[in-house]
Amino acid sequence: MKLTLYTDYSLRVLIYLASKPKEELSTIKEIADSYQISKNHLMKVTYELGKMGMIETIRGRYGGIKLAKDPADINIGKVVRTTEEDFELVECFSKDNSCVITPVCGLKHALAKALNAYLSVLDGYTLADLVTNPMEYRMLFQEQQHAEDH
Repeated sequence: MKLTLYTDYSLRVLIYLASKPKEELSTIKEIADSYQISKNHLMKVTYELGKMGMIETIRGRYGGIKLAKDPADINIGKVVRTTEEDFELVECFSKDNSCVITPVCGLKHALAKALNAYLSVLDGYTLADLVTNPMEYRMLFQEQQHAEDH
């Protein structure tokens, strides 16, 4: 299973923000530059993360974004479930299924079990579990920003 870029970027934004001191604001440009990804993509991602209550957006000249919750309260399984558009791994997961072997095939059940196990593992992790040493992340982000400046 491959996560969409939308989910990938959502997780990256959350990781970036979790690496910062609690009240420090970050900008979309800063995050995009740190990961070398599209600012336009991140604008949509941060908007949706704000609607989900995961990040807080402060508008204005000195505005930015920060986590709205403690990293220990942000469940990775929930983020993936919320940001992924569909979990139809194969056609038989779809309402429009026309596969002729569906009535006897065991693949759908095996894949459903695998998907549930995958999500169950992610449910066991919080953002705090992923960012156990924020300083290491900050150092990598700073190195990336310095490399771009030169």
